[in-house]
Amino acid sequence: MWGSLNIDKAYYFLLVTLAFLLPLTVFGGNVVIVLICALWLISGEYKSKFNQIINSKLMIASILFFCIHVLGLIWTQDLEWGLHIVHKMWYFIGLLPILFTIMKKEYINNCISAFLLAISITEVASYLVWFELIQPFKNATVENPTPFMSHISYNPILAFAIYLVLHELLFNKKITNLVFSLYSFFAVSMTINMFITGGRAGQVSFFVMLAILIFQVLDKKRIKSLVIIFIVIPSIFLSAYQTSDLFQKRINSAVHEVTQFSQIENPSNIIGDSNYVGAVGYRLIFFINSWDIIKNNPIIGVGTGDFVNEYKKVNLINTPGLVSTSNPHNMYILVLTQLGLVGLLSMLSIFYYQIKLSYKSSNKFIRDVGITLPLIFLVLMLSDSYLLGHYTTLMYVFFSSFLYKNFEKY
Repeated sequence: MWGSLNIDKAYYFLLVTLAFLLPLTVFGGNVVIVLICALWLISGEYKSKFNQIINSKLMIASILFFCIHVLGLIWTQDLEWGLHIVHKMWYFIGLLPILFTIMKKEYINNCISAFLLAISITEVASYLVWFELIQPFKNATVENPTPFMSHISYNPILAFAIYLVLHELLFNKKITNLVFSLYSFFAVSMTINMFITGGRAGQVSFFVMLAILIFQVLDKKRIKSLVIIFIVIPSIFLSAYQTSDLFQKRINSAVHEVTQFSQIENPSNIIGDSNYVGAVGYRLIFFINSWDIIKNNPIIGVGTGDFVNEYKKVNLINTPGLVSTSNPHNMYILVLTQLGLVGLLSMLSIFYYQIKLSYKSSNKFIRDVGITLPLIFLVLMLSDSYLLGHYTTLMYVFFSSFLYKNFEKY
């Protein structure tokens, strides 16, 4: 068996590689994850790993969240779909605890650099497609250039990357002139890229992280922070609205759908090609229909696999003119329908411990980023099930593995 030094080198290489592949490829990321898990299983020191996990309230909360999904199989009618959901939740019992036990403080900077390098590659590819210098590939179109993943995942990840770049610019006093210039360029180009791609949830999270960053820069000057926020954010929004046709179109569409939806007298009359139905309209309908399920099963939900069938029943009564769905595009609603208040409180406990642990950190970077990550996701999850998607969940888990670890303790 390898010595501990060789194992550490292997872990370091695999973690940096995973950080780089995270926003680029599902297959590549999964291959590295398999290698990390295999090495973890054969590398011994099981007592030390176990102690790290059970001594972390965040890890326990994460494992319990997964276990509640497994328990939810007991009262589900659709076991096959339930197992599908449990499979998607494996990050919380498998990958997060494993990464947590192998992460070391000295790996962090290079992991973040690898992640930002990969984001810069996705950004360059996005611009090349947008300027029609290369043919659109994979998910990209000229109108919505997100080549490596859909805009649903791309924009939230881009927003978090912009935050990391801006935090480095604003708080790293040892940054060299060359790095400062490079990061400044990418901060501007990434921000522009945010609004030539179509992920509205990511754009909202961009404004959220910007507000958080302003509070962090001005620290306890809350009134001044609010004044700057009310100047900076509307200015960026209006500039993007005036200069980006896609952003303007997406905003106008959202406003139109909400306005039209508010005028509906009888939701059952809605048909699939009406003006009321679009991405936002559908989400409002999903919420209303799902609420009927939640009211009847408030404590433990309908079971891990029964959202699809239960929603179909309600949809036939409330909105028979619309197709049913397997996902309400809201993480809170999905967990509430499947696992009730028990499941929701379990999920929220993860975010609670993240924020609580961040406030205890003496390292400003760890404290600031550790608070920002859960706050961004708490907002994102209002518009989609962001703890089910590969790219966003992997980013969330990867950064959680070191932001909330007390390295001095191990």
